[in-house]
Amino acid sequence: MPVIILKFKENIISRHPLEKGLSLTIGRRKDNAVVIDNLAVSAHHAKIESVGNGFVLVDLQSKNGCFVNEQLVTSHRLKPGDVISIGKHLLLYAADNEADAGDASAPKIDQTMVMDTSTYRSMVRKSGPQVPQPLLRRTEAVGALAYLSGGHGKLILNGDLIRIGKDPSSEIVVKGLLVGRAAATVSRRPDGYYLSRVGGIAKPRINGLTIKTSQRLQDLDVIDIGPVKLQFFMMNEAKGAAA
Repeated sequence: MPVIILKFKENIISRHPLEKGLSLTIGRRKDNAVVIDNLAVSAHHAKIESVGNGFVLVDLQSKNGCFVNEQLVTSHRLKPGDVISIGKHLLLYAADNEADAGDASAPKIDQTMVMDTSTYRSMVRKSGPQVPQPLLRRTEAVGALAYLSGGHGKLILNGDLIRIGKDPSSEIVVKGLLVGRAAATVSRRPDGYYLSRVGGIAKPRINGLTIKTSQRLQDLDVIDIGPVKLQFFMMNEAKGAAA
């Protein structure tokens, strides 16, 4: 069973097994599964979601961000050996549970502080602007949307168009006063999948950025529409597993 090992400097603080179908929240508040009592950590900083046959780290719009192997990420499909940096703590993603857990103790803190350390600035510089590459349409792969919040399960995008909105006939129904009956669509085109805004006051967002017309989806993009948060990812069409 995969495990997340929380470390501070060279000390192991705790270990957290990851189970398929369950999520693991990370943050400063006590209601998180992984609690990091540090001023550089947001109240609800990130979460690790079970997606397909693996696990995905998703940043929850934290103040100081999430780094994987010193690269700033919005979301990232984890693989054994990945090192997640949150504040001054490290979280190691391991294939099995081998480390001994320790006890963590820290003073109570309420407000997230912006980090200003040489290590943090160096990681930000290394990350630089990330220019997404086109998501090519492949005959052996198909897109899918998994609920991160506001619903459960996943929807495999077998057709050429799915509708998102308040209309009960929509493939993904999103309730909310500001959500349009037809809020958005996800369409399959020769060069990939596109999220397009249709109507309503609540505009869809991709990775926290509002879209006004259409935008091509990249693997692991996070979509927000009203109270619903979805993650787009590619699956192997033949086996139904994450690509």
